[in-house]
Amino acid sequence: MRKANPFFLDGIHVVMKVVLLSYTKDAERLCAAAARSCYSDDVPSDILERMEESKAGAAIDRVVGMGHHSVIEHASYTFSLEGVSRVLTHQLVRHRIASFSQQSQRYVSLLEPDFVTPGTIQSDPVANRVYEEAMANAWDAYQKLATIVPVEDARYVLPNACTTNIVVTMNARELWHFFTLRTCRRAQQEIRTVAELMLKEARAVSPSLFGDAGPSCLRGKCPEGKLSCGRPREELKFK
Repeated sequence: MRKANPFFLDGIHVVMKVVLLSYTKDAERLCAAAARSCYSDDVPSDILERMEESKAGAAIDRVVGMGHHSVIEHASYTFSLEGVSRVLTHQLVRHRIASFSQQSQRYVSLLEPDFVTPGTIQSDPVANRVYEEAMANAWDAYQKLATIVPVEDARYVLPNACTTNIVVTMNARELWHFFTLRTCRRAQQEIRTVAELMLKEARAVSPSLFGDAGPSCLRGKCPEGKLSCGRPREELKFK
């Protein structure tokens, strides 16, 4: 029996799961104290001890607004992305200032079909029929090969649609960069969905750090020029 793992946007059900596993505690106080230490005779430990949480956000806004983004690199966030495709992870690992730990196809067999179906294919009967036939053929070949050769070699016939799990850690500055690129309407649907879920989690624990995060259109002019979609993502503004 084939198992699909569809995903959709705009309020429609999403099967993939994003979990914030860990993050720097008191991240906003820490980054604000680091920023203030650049302009103070006091030692950073004393500055952090005196830093009030209510004032941390304003300190971060002021320094980051001046373009000094290095101060938010002191905070890091670790996410578990579950049930995503290898199409997504191939894009994700291009964000190089990050750490990744991905489920291995060498040591984890995929004898039971589990794959992601893009919404554009899921919603088109003809496309969906072609797609599911391709998935069935790929897994049939994989299952047969797995009885003849090692699983690590049988996996060569598996599609990019295979589901996988990956743990990713980024500092706040790289997350900002990731959100700028991947929550844009021009990003592919699946990674855009994941980026939006990650942004929601990051804002929940560090609202001052990520309140203005998101695509460039939320903060000014779209950098895509003539390729711009012309539709600012107002729905992603921090409430």
